[in-house]
Amino acid sequence: MTLILTASELEQVIDRRATIDAVQRIFAEIGVGRATQPAPTSMGTPAGSGRHLLMAAVSDGTGLAGVKLLSDLPDNASRGLPSQRSAVLVCDRSTGEPLALLDGRVPTRVRTAAASAVATRLLSRPDSRVLGLVGAGALAREHVAALAEVRRFERILVWSRTKERRDQLIKDTDFDGELIACDALESVVEQADVLCTLTPSVVPIIDGSRVPPGQHLNVVGARPRQDEREVDATTMRRADVWVDHRATALTKSGDLIMAVAEGALSEQDVVGDLAELATGSCPGRTSHDQITLFDSVGVGAEDLAIAHLLYQEATARGLGTSIELSR
Repeated sequence: MTLILTASELEQVIDRRATIDAVQRIFAEIGVGRATQPAPTSMGTPAGSGRHLLMAAVSDGTGLAGVKLLSDLPDNASRGLPSQRSAVLVCDRSTGEPLALLDGRVPTRVRTAAASAVATRLLSRPDSRVLGLVGAGALAREHVAALAEVRRFERILVWSRTKERRDQLIKDTDFDGELIACDALESVVEQADVLCTLTPSVVPIIDGSRVPPGQHLNVVGARPRQDEREVDATTMRRADVWVDHRATALTKSGDLIMAVAEGALSEQDVVGDLAELATGSCPGRTSHDQITLFDSVGVGAEDLAIAHLLYQEATARGLGTSIELSR
């Protein structure tokens, strides 16, 4: 039987601490050869500007193989539809039985923030107390929840191009410390110990000359396209850079690809990926003043790790609709 899980059902079963640990665990699996993460396949035709990405992974630890079809559709904005839509299929690794089909919105949002939390856990200063958010959408909300699991933030600074979204994020966020709406992007950049860029910007909005020593950046928001980015080449040059997956970042991350093209750094300057960090085979932060940067593109292993958790919990709670696909 195959379990069909809707977005509303998946929202009920999120355990953020478990998702962070699951993402770190599957990257450690990749690091020791117990999971495989190929680079995604990006498809398109001249008929439209959309791209359709196949993001796959297989893991001994979860006992699953999985694939997400992610459709990146900029033209959907004019249709009043989400610019990204996806679905995740997971199968038994041994038998190939299709176990679950999940709406991709919740797993994508959760695993993206979980990967940032893993990077923050492994790269940011342990005494980090100020979180800066550039962007105030659903991904920003998820990052607040996830990063609070790995660092004791006392203050959150929020900037967004849209004042209404910024104010709504602050109104809706449950946080014991200070929540501050900032009119100036520069004030967020200059004060944050951990900075998350969470916008669909196509041109740099972060001026690297303003990034303070010791900051950790999670560069997350730009779509997986070679000519779109959130941070400038100066940011990439000043930081020590880690990625979620080298082959993916070097073909899909505009932040990295454009900085390399501009001579700010080379491909060889990338310190490591999350698999190497999770296994300790590459160094993490080595000094208090070091600027660390996690360039997040998003990969199928993250989707598989989160889909596994959500599927298990939904099954335990009796959620979803089971159907027999092979009859």
